[in-house]
Amino acid sequence: MDVRVFGVVGAGQMGNGIAQVAAASGLEVIMNDIKEEFVQKGLKTIDANLERGVAKGRIRADEKAAILGRIKPSTALEDMARADFVVEAATEREDLKFGIFRELDAVCPSAAILATNTSSIPIGRIAAQTGRPEKVIGMHFMNPVPVMKLVEVIRGLATSDETFALTWSLSERFGKTPAQANDYPGFIANRILMPMINEAVYCLYHGVGTAEDIDTVMKLGMNHPMGPLALADLIGLDTCLAIMETLNDGFRDSKYRPCPLLRKYVEAGWLGRKTGRGFYAYDRKP
Repeated sequence: MDVRVFGVVGAGQMGNGIAQVAAASGLEVIMNDIKEEFVQKGLKTIDANLERGVAKGRIRADEKAAILGRIKPSTALEDMARADFVVEAATEREDLKFGIFRELDAVCPSAAILATNTSSIPIGRIAAQTGRPEKVIGMHFMNPVPVMKLVEVIRGLATSDETFALTWSLSERFGKTPAQANDYPGFIANRILMPMINEAVYCLYHGVGTAEDIDTVMKLGMNHPMGPLALADLIGLDTCLAIMETLNDGFRDSKYRPCPLLRKYVEAGWLGRKTGRGFYAYDRKP
C-alpha cells in the first residue's frame, strides 16, 4: 500500500508534531481538530518550529514553505475520507478515543490504516471499536515529536503483518527509529517511565525533598536530561494521571497507584507547562 495522504486527528503538542514530520517526509497531511482555533494554534506551532530550523540553517526558507503547504487544516472528521493512513493523537481518554475510532472506521476507505498515538491504552481495546481490527495499530511518538527519535510500534491481537510492516517503514520514512512493543497497558516506555515519575511525586508528597532537589538528584546523579517532575510538567499532569490510572486498572497492582498529590494538582487545574503551573510555575504565553 502506498501512503500519499496522511491524516492526524488532534492538533495539540503531539498532533502538530506528527503532522510536521509527516509533511517534512513529503506526504500530504490533513491535520484535524474539533475547533478552527485549535488547528490554527497547531499550524502556528509548526511554523515556529520550522522557522527555528531555517534560522539554524537546518532547512531552507523554500523547504519550510513547501512543508507548510502540504498541511491541510480540517475541523470535520469526514475529511479523513481521503486519507490512506490516519494517526489519532487526541487526549488520553478511552471514551474519546473510542468515539473517534468508530467515526474514522465509518468515514475512511476500507484499505486505510488507523493508528493511535495512545500512551497507555491497549491497542486491542481500541481496535475492537472498528470493523477493521487487522488495520489498527499503535504508533506512539515521543514528545517533542520533531526532536525525539523513537516511535513505539504496538500490535494489537488482530493487527496484520502488512499493517505492522507499513507502520514500521513509515516511522523510518519520518526519520524515526521504531521499536516494537507488545500490547500491554503502558507498553514499554510508559510502563517504565510513569511509575518513576509517580514515585518522584510521592517523594515530594512525603517531603523527602523539594521539586528542585528531586530533579537535581535525577539529573546529576542518574544523568537524566530532565528531572522527573519537570518532565511531568512537560508531558502534562493530566496525561500522567490518565496513564497511571490505565496501568493501575490494567494490572491491579498497588505499585501503579497514582500519588494523591498528582491527582490533587490535576483537580486544581495545575497541569504543567500548558496551564502555566504544575510542579513549577511557568510564564504563560498568549
